[in-house]
Amino acid sequence: MILYGIKNCDTVRKARNWLDEHDLAYIFHDYKLAGVTEQKLQAWVAQVGWEKLLNKAGTTFRKLSDADKTDLTEEKAIALMVAHPTLIKRPVLETPKGLLVGFKPELYASSVGKK
Repeated sequence: MILYGIKNCDTVRKARNWLDEHDLAYIFHDYKLAGVTEQKLQAWVAQVGWEKLLNKAGTTFRKLSDADKTDLTEEKAIALMVAHPTLIKRPVLETPKGLLVGFKPELYASSVGKK
C-alpha cells in the first residue's frame, strides 16, 4: 500500500498511526515534497472522480485566483492539483482493493481487512 499525504497534516498522522497500530505495511509518499504526476492524478480521478480528490475547503483553494476557482473541469482540476499538491484531499491510500480518500478508521478497517 502507498499512503499519499503531507507529513505535518493531522489527518495523515492519524492514518499513519492507525496503519502502524494494525501492523500494516505501507510506503509514505509526501506529495508536498515529492509531488504527484498528472498520470497518477488521472488514474485516481478515474477511480473516485476529481470532485472527491480536490480539496475546496483548504487554504490553498481559497488563495487561488477567481479564474482558477471557476468553471472547474476534470482537466483544470488535475492541472491545479499538479501545480498545487496541497489541493489534494488527504490522505490518499492506494490499496489492493482500491483507493481511499480521507481517513475514517472504519473505512480503513473494512478496506484493508483488519479490525
